[in-house]
Amino acid sequence: METQTGGFGENTKFDDDGRLKRQGTLMTASAHIITAVIGSGVLSLAWAISQLGWIVGILALTMFSLITLYTSCLLANSYRSPDPVLGDRRNYTYMLAVQNNLGGIKYQLCGLAQYGNLVGVAIGYTITSAFSMSAIKRSNCFHSNGHEADCHESNETYMIWYGIIQIFLSQIPNFHKLSVLSVIAAIMSFTYASIGLGLSIAKTAQGGEHPKTSFTLEVTNKQKMWSSFQAIGDIAFAYVFATVLIEIEDTLKSSPPETQVMKKASAIGVSVTTVFYMLCGIMGYLAFGNDAPGNFLTGFGFYEPFWLVDFANACVVLHLVGAYQVFAQPIFKLVEEWSSKRWPECDFIVREYHITIPLFGTWSLNLFRSTWRTIYVVITTVAGITFPFFNNVLGFLGAASFWPLAVYFPIEMHISQSKIPCYSSTWMGLKFLSGLCLIVSLLAAAGSIQGIVQDLTNYRPFTSVS
Repeated sequence: METQTGGFGENTKFDDDGRLKRQGTLMTASAHIITAVIGSGVLSLAWAISQLGWIVGILALTMFSLITLYTSCLLANSYRSPDPVLGDRRNYTYMLAVQNNLGGIKYQLCGLAQYGNLVGVAIGYTITSAFSMSAIKRSNCFHSNGHEADCHESNETYMIWYGIIQIFLSQIPNFHKLSVLSVIAAIMSFTYASIGLGLSIAKTAQGGEHPKTSFTLEVTNKQKMWSSFQAIGDIAFAYVFATVLIEIEDTLKSSPPETQVMKKASAIGVSVTTVFYMLCGIMGYLAFGNDAPGNFLTGFGFYEPFWLVDFANACVVLHLVGAYQVFAQPIFKLVEEWSSKRWPECDFIVREYHITIPLFGTWSLNLFRSTWRTIYVVITTVAGITFPFFNNVLGFLGAASFWPLAVYFPIEMHISQSKIPCYSSTWMGLKFLSGLCLIVSLLAAAGSIQGIVQDLTNYRPFTSVS
């Protein structure tokens, strides 16, 4: 067996940490980011702007994109930590980066925030995919039976099918094997966002009386105030990918430096998604006005061109199939590595069975990996069936993850690594940014929780219908 003897020689199979040489590039990292960022969040942006008005809505999109790009570059710097003995030490996960840079209680809080958010995203993607699948069935029903037909569809069956697909895909061993799936998912995200944009432009260009829009934020009643807070949470959810940034960076080749490539990938990913978000949010708001639906793809009446709306919703499903895996892999890795260290002698946990599959080569089967990942998918699917609240769930996930994961920890690690003096102008500026984002996250969380509570008052479990 060939071993590493130092440096990054082309003839070695291993990187400086003794692991198999990483093969990720700027393209694959950008695809992972776009897959993670352009997700179900884009579908709610027209609604978010309708709650905030033109000025505040566009300003919120701009500010979240700039903050996300800045803090992502700070977080990328945390992939390697200086070590007096080992030199630059790799941090394979977000939690490990926080542990090596901040340690203590912050490490535990990071784990709670990160993995809680990853579970929440899996649930949110299950809900969104089911809504898109049921929208396809409803669209065909309206087309066949007329616009007045009763075409309501149960969402539970579609969530179960989505879960079954994820059980099979979850057997992909690790993040390094997801590149093809991420590229396909990224293409799907561009496709449905472009279709939604095109339909919005077409609807706006039809002429006639245009839907009413608001230039400024209009808080006319208490419910409108809560909806405005929730809209901020939806925008925050649309941008957050910090939960998987370090894991994506760990897939990159060692040369050029991972940090350098990751910053470029972040710039590409955030720039591309911001352009799409602006176009979809603005044109969706122009098309529907203050009555914009929570999922703007469902706002075109399910009528004509029904096949194009069907195709867009199919792209949503295909994208979220891949995005689910991007967000699930860090949880899979955490549990599997902890278990193998805790019970290294247990064959059920550590033994790999190599199975030859005709035309596909050799498949490595691990019984614990297969069992645990199946259980995880089942849990997230059942949770999605139990609480199928699209907009409120997205808003809460965005609010709960944006400040701690996308702002607080990246800033704190940057201050620690750069040894920025307390109360210096740089320190004060970073703390002010962190405090401002905390306030925004708290307001967004409050709005989303209020919306979930309101939904629960009129909801019966396992009876979700679109």
